[in-house]
Amino acid sequence: MSPTPFTAERFAGRTAIVTGAGSGIGRATAIRLALEGATVIATDISEARLAELVAEHPELGFVTVAGDVSSQELVDRVVATAGGRVDALANIAGIMDAFLPPAEVDDATWDRVFAVNVTAVMRMTRAVLPLMIEAGSGSIVNVSSEASLRASASGAAYTASKHAVNGFTKSTAVFYKPKGIRANAVAPGAVATNIEAPFRSAWGAEVVGPFFAIMPPPATSEQLAATITWVLSDDASNVNGAILPCDGGWSAI
Repeated sequence: MSPTPFTAERFAGRTAIVTGAGSGIGRATAIRLALEGATVIATDISEARLAELVAEHPELGFVTVAGDVSSQELVDRVVATAGGRVDALANIAGIMDAFLPPAEVDDATWDRVFAVNVTAVMRMTRAVLPLMIEAGSGSIVNVSSEASLRASASGAAYTASKHAVNGFTKSTAVFYKPKGIRANAVAPGAVATNIEAPFRSAWGAEVVGPFFAIMPPPATSEQLAATITWVLSDDASNVNGAILPCDGGWSAI
């Protein structure tokens, strides 16, 4: 199924930050926002991937900032690059956890998954909120996961991290709706990206593997970008605090 057509000028005059913009959903979202008129600050851990994005779309005027999204230093550089204005934030960067069950998850995996999937979302949101509050408007979309709605889509660390993203999203929506700011999460199912998702646990594969038999076919990054961009836009002005599955109906099974 093809994604919805672009809406020209829907983000004209607006500045958007997109994390994980070097590949997959983040890349597709950055491109779509730029095509719809936004000035896009694209950040990714890979400077090479950002360079490829710019080289392939020189007409879109991407501003790129490379670095580790879980680092406060990177967050500070990204927000400084925005020059005092951020209208939209798409927290898309994320990593998987090798489907490790609770008894097998190691500290390094747990800490890294939470650093990228949760702490980075908090820090980037915390950094842009003062600008949005001053402007009296703003829209934030956090990419959650089907794993935030069930316990059979990933390992313990990833599942817990995406449940945390949902809670943080709802909290942001409640606290800042009076300031004209919306916060929502989009929860993808399987998506055809280059994110690494190996099984490092035989028990994890045995328990979780059968559940993937009912999983709908993978979506494209462009399909997810269309949904994220809609939620970020004024077309979704009455959508706030929502956890929106974008999973081909997986959550309904």
